Amino acid sequence: MRNEYPRPEFERQLWMSLNGTWNFYEGEETIPSRIQVPYACQSQLSGIGRRIKEDYVAYERSFAVPEAWRGKEILINFGAVDYRCRVFVNRHFVGEHVGGQTPFSWNITPCLNWQEEQIRVEVWDPLADETIPRGKQYWKEKSEFIWYTPSTGIWQSVWLEPVSRTRFERIWFTPDIDEGTVTVDFVLAEGSRPACQAEFHISLEGQTVYRGTMECGGLRNTVTIDVFQKKALAGAFHFTGNYWSPENPVLYQVAAGLAGEEEIFDTVQTYFGMRKIHIENGRLYLNNQPYYQKLVLDQGYWKDSLVTAPSDDAYVRDIQMAKAMGFNGCRKHEKVEDPRFLYWADKLGFLVWEAMASFWFYTPEGAAAFVKEWIDVIRRDYNHPSIVVWGMLNESWGVQRIYSNPQQQSFAKSLYYLARSLDATRLVISNDGWEAVDTDICAVHSYKHGEKDDVRQQELFREGLKSVSGLARIVEKLPFAKGFEYEGQPVALTEFGGISVDCSGQGDASEEGQGENWGYTRVEAEGFLEEYERVMDAIYDSDLIQGYCYTQLTDVEQETNGLLDCDHKYKFDPEQIKRINNKNC
Repeated sequence: MRNEYPRPEFERQLWMSLNGTWNFYEGEETIPSRIQVPYACQSQLSGIGRRIKEDYVAYERSFAVPEAWRGKEILINFGAVDYRCRVFVNRHFVGEHVGGQTPFSWNITPCLNWQEEQIRVEVWDPLADETIPRGKQYWKEKSEFIWYTPSTGIWQSVWLEPVSRTRFERIWFTPDIDEGTVTVDFVLAEGSRPACQAEFHISLEGQTVYRGTMECGGLRNTVTIDVFQKKALAGAFHFTGNYWSPENPVLYQVAAGLAGEEEIFDTVQTYFGMRKIHIENGRLYLNNQPYYQKLVLDQGYWKDSLVTAPSDDAYVRDIQMAKAMGFNGCRKHEKVEDPRFLYWADKLGFLVWEAMASFWFYTPEGAAAFVKEWIDVIRRDYNHPSIVVWGMLNESWGVQRIYSNPQQQSFAKSLYYLARSLDATRLVISNDGWEAVDTDICAVHSYKHGEKDDVRQQELFREGLKSVSGLARIVEKLPFAKGFEYEGQPVALTEFGGISVDCSGQGDASEEGQGENWGYTRVEAEGFLEEYERVMDAIYDSDLIQGYCYTQLTDVEQETNGLLDCDHKYKFDPEQIKRINNKNC
């Protein structure tokens, strides 16, 4: 069962998990099945373990609120529910949420009877609707090609917490390593007392860096704190050891409190990292130093639990195994990942390119829903130092006419400038793969590296990586949409490889991607490392390429091109993969 605290960068001491056994209704069923929350009903760990036929499902369970929580406001929190849900407590309507990737909370205190409480969650998830974000969730009865088993309903944790009416709603940290400061913007909940004090205690490795109190001037407040204590301005080189990076994941711990004259209203534990990402002269920089990003594509799927990790330790193992193979980060693909993964990426030192699940058919209504959810993603994940890139669209999915269609170009551009307006600390890619509009990184995809004996295609791939004009010959579509052109941005090969090895004995897939053991190219198991090294040598031979993302970390269902198998175990010697990945060091 997933019973770790679900929101580790904004943690309160008192809380109660509602994960576990719920009643589950499919469609108009009146006799429930039993389901294990937070696993999607299609997963084996849910206890249901089949592809459901209905777009409508419902969950029910009873719970008791601790008597000691009387006098507090009781919040119910959902990590994510796919796609639209309505919540009732003791038959009282609590609220409705739309969007399958983002969290939501409601005050349920007026609905409680302080005995046995009943909760009902009704979910509408129309699998055939191509206008809502689906990501890799497939609409047919069997997975194929790059499409996987869908995930309906609750797929992240549900929990209760008692809070005071005067409390923190959010706290955002904006680091500035050049000035040695962090700006703290915090928002109090509606109804909070205006006459209260906020206290922040910042520490590093157990040593106090800052402790201070300020009067709240309203619901929105800000303070800038010198965490380097003027040492950055003095040019103290040794102080760079307090910068966050994959090699040095230093986190500043923060205890934040709200208090009145005689009462403590709220206490939250959080953290931040002093990290800077920027571009300069066509190169990527981390903490003012050139930094080559070696990423692996991470779909975030597990065989028995689909999009929900089977345990918190599963996130830790994936990151540790990727780092052991020489990768310093991942590009999350078609999924907004659970905050627990981002916490471990922060703590263990692992770069993350955050992404949104794509929709397939463009409509103005679908675009508006996508934008609303994307804003919530940025708000939720702003504090994670591991996230260095926001990437919204992938390979023109949902905007198939973007090459020449002004409306779809405007949509992609709006996503780019929206992200830049909400967050000035990260890089932004509006359409990853090809047909880019405004973008901070020229991100291209190519699986045309040639089969083992195709010497001509191998040479075309190697030479194509050396110039922007050459990229157009090896990518599926042109790098830029009509009316846009390369303007000196860093170039990254953000999808390539996808080399499949038949490790399961289940047979080959056809060219159309049907059946088992599919990959973009194939090689015998004993020849994989040689093939991997050949492809990586072509990338490292290019002075143009400033980073890459290999497809992919794990096998996912029929797509067997992972460096790990579907059980998230090594398929190849990690030391050999690391040796190859580190050849440019």
